[in-house]
Amino acid sequence: MTQTFSDYTPPKVWEWNKENGGQFANINRPIAGATHEKDCPVGKHPLQLYSLATPNGVKVTVMLEELLALGHEGAEYDAWLVNIRDGNQFSSGFVEANPNSKIPALFDHSTPEPTRVFESGSILLYLAEKFGAFLPTEHHKRTETINWLMWQMGSAPYLGGGFGHFYAYAPFKFEYAIDRFAMEVKRQLDVLDRNLADREYMAGDEYSIADMAIWPWYGALVKGLIYEAGEFLSVHEYHNVIRWTDLIAERPAVKRGRMVNRVMGDPASQLHERHDASDFDTKTQDKLAPTG
Repeated sequence: MTQTFSDYTPPKVWEWNKENGGQFANINRPIAGATHEKDCPVGKHPLQLYSLATPNGVKVTVMLEELLALGHEGAEYDAWLVNIRDGNQFSSGFVEANPNSKIPALFDHSTPEPTRVFESGSILLYLAEKFGAFLPTEHHKRTETINWLMWQMGSAPYLGGGFGHFYAYAPFKFEYAIDRFAMEVKRQLDVLDRNLADREYMAGDEYSIADMAIWPWYGALVKGLIYEAGEFLSVHEYHNVIRWTDLIAERPAVKRGRMVNRVMGDPASQLHERHDASDFDTKTQDKLAPTG
């Protein structure tokens, strides 16, 4: 169904309609806070991550796996699954970790009192500074890396909450909204493509938290992996983004990070919770699935 401009006139005062439709209608609400009492579990490692393998969640698990690959033992972590479709993000424990009820959220138990860190960009920056990795120290390179990190944090809502919502999740197709956000997403892809025309990575010649932030969203987009919108957006046109995407995807830590807290796709790619490095070999869903 295509909505016309005459179908809706905003009322003087907006009221919450629980039957507003869409794939996430059962968890969307105009108020914050917990809906039920439940503490977040705490494992044995210094870092406790509460997440799901959405693009925002993948940013952090990739970062943690990259840190471990560099030999930072203090980056060992427990990754607990927060299933947002079931409303796990509204538990009292998760709201304590992130009052905004969005994944991912992290507690660092290596500090005198546990330090909470929420918002994926903040977590990336926190970990980079804590371990002195994937964030250049030279002034211009550091600033350029943070520029692109913040670009992603500001741009992704247009991709996910804007284009993705109206193209893939809304209960009806609204031409104006889809056109508006498709135009913006293609502009963003052009920004990335131009930037990567003479750079190996987003901020220059060094792999950084900027790449980790942008890749799960825009890398998946140009490979046609999200919203089934590859043909619609002509993603094949962005050759430099595709080259960069494929380069990042081949990193062993990226391959592991994509698996953590994943609940969709090939069972062999799903590691619902991660508590030890050996879990990648022994606890993926294909190995845990019942037989017979």
